[in-house]
Amino acid sequence: MRSLILLLVAVAGLVDVGADTYPKNPRVDVGHYRFDLTLQDQDNRIAGTAEVDLRFVGEGETTLRFDLVNHAAATGRGMTVSAVSAGGASLPFSHRDDALMVTLPRRYEQGQRLRVRITYAGIPASGLKIANNKHGDRTFFSDNWPDKARNWLPTVDHVYDKATSEMIVTAPAHYQVISNGLLIEETDLPGSRRLTHWRQSVPIAPWLYVLGVARFAVQQVDTFQGKAIQTWVYAQDRDAGFHDFAVPTRDALEFYSARIGPFSYEKLANVQSNSVSGGMEAASAIFYSEGSVVGDRNVRWRNVVIHEIAHQWFGNAVTESDWDDVWLSEGFATYFTLLYIEHAYGRDEFLSGLEDSRRRILEFDQKRPDYRIVHDNLADMTQVTTGQIYQKGAWVLHMLRGMMGDEAFWSGIRSYYRTHQDGHATTADFRREMERASGRDLRVFFDQWLTRGGLVRLDGDWSYRADAKSIAIRLTQRDRSRLFTMPLQVGIYAAGSNTPVITTVQVSDVSHTIQIPAGQPPDRVVLDPNHLVLMESAFGEAKR
Repeated sequence: MRSLILLLVAVAGLVDVGADTYPKNPRVDVGHYRFDLTLQDQDNRIAGTAEVDLRFVGEGETTLRFDLVNHAAATGRGMTVSAVSAGGASLPFSHRDDALMVTLPRRYEQGQRLRVRITYAGIPASGLKIANNKHGDRTFFSDNWPDKARNWLPTVDHVYDKATSEMIVTAPAHYQVISNGLLIEETDLPGSRRLTHWRQSVPIAPWLYVLGVARFAVQQVDTFQGKAIQTWVYAQDRDAGFHDFAVPTRDALEFYSARIGPFSYEKLANVQSNSVSGGMEAASAIFYSEGSVVGDRNVRWRNVVIHEIAHQWFGNAVTESDWDDVWLSEGFATYFTLLYIEHAYGRDEFLSGLEDSRRRILEFDQKRPDYRIVHDNLADMTQVTTGQIYQKGAWVLHMLRGMMGDEAFWSGIRSYYRTHQDGHATTADFRREMERASGRDLRVFFDQWLTRGGLVRLDGDWSYRADAKSIAIRLTQRDRSRLFTMPLQVGIYAAGSNTPVITTVQVSDVSHTIQIPAGQPPDRVVLDPNHLVLMESAFGEAKR
């Protein structure tokens, strides 16, 4: 998540989209990265060695492509590669247009493996922020979202490529280092240097690789299923940070683990940083804005923490196969934040969050009515996410839960997670699991809410007909060019009652007239009393 306030394989049965244009290595799978970095205080130059373990999944590959932003004379930033080798032998390479192309020594057969070693150095243009924090202390913090890892790490920098990793950092000894996974080694070296080694044994996408180097205060807060829960904050913010991050991390981990499936990673660290403006859900080590530490456990930052923890399941463990399906990360984390809020803080706060999302969706839709949640072969990475991906994506899940019922919804969620944990998924994969759980064809639902813009807009009224002892309801879909098919609840409130009698009608055509038997005139009639449909309506008693 960038801030709570705020290309694709074919999606079968939803929309015919173009092929992913990212220049990947189709016959190569990266299994593990080992990054060995040297940082210094004299300047912002870093020196690195990356060892890349890969397996050939096809035959005939003669070159490897890695993303690595090359040095630009105009800015003085970027990386320069000095050597590439395999098995101790040098390999020919070229490095231009931010792509490192390596010529293989021979053709490899399917199933064979290779370790490539890349030596490089330079000043990161982005991706690794080297700057003073709010206290004036020098720090190093990563921010790889969505494809900025290539500014300081040679990787196949695309969401489809998941691998395990190690981060070995040698830096001045007055720093502490946080990264993904488990701490393997921390050794003081001659010359007031310190080596810190972290290992991530669960495969993750490159944008989730994390590095934080600063003067930290570190607290071992708790454990969850034998895994550490930690707080890492600036030393000056020790008391406020330890207070703020003490809750609700463990409870949120327990909730998601019980409802969805097991937590994938070896620890969960909440980390204060100056490289993000809201939160960044890097696997096992979440970064938060340095302004997040205030010492009062306010609701805004509490909800950011919940959102980033939800990402450990959706986005991190189950990762979208392509950025065009990013709603599988951001829409999910947004809705599962609301589900935890409903669990921990009550229905009213949950409904308040839904209404806030609906308001934002309406505001966005007025400006960009044709905006699609599932992209179409996204080429401009600055457009990966918008507020609509978060908010409308969350509402899609809420409506799906309403249609399926809680039991089938949660069964589908657990099956989806179990099937794709530590791997990838598409929208079609998700739909398939929810159809299996519900026993329903959800093609129309997914198509209308994810591959085209808009929302349900209804005008209508109701009247009581004493002669027929019935309530007549008239409904018209305002946008005739974009009709929705949705079940819609109608709540009939008898005089003096706060509990409605619910009738469900199917809205699909431009206009509907519905007769509901009623022996007595109702006190009022309300559309969607349980807040299950994303809609805007003008509805009331007909004028006599």
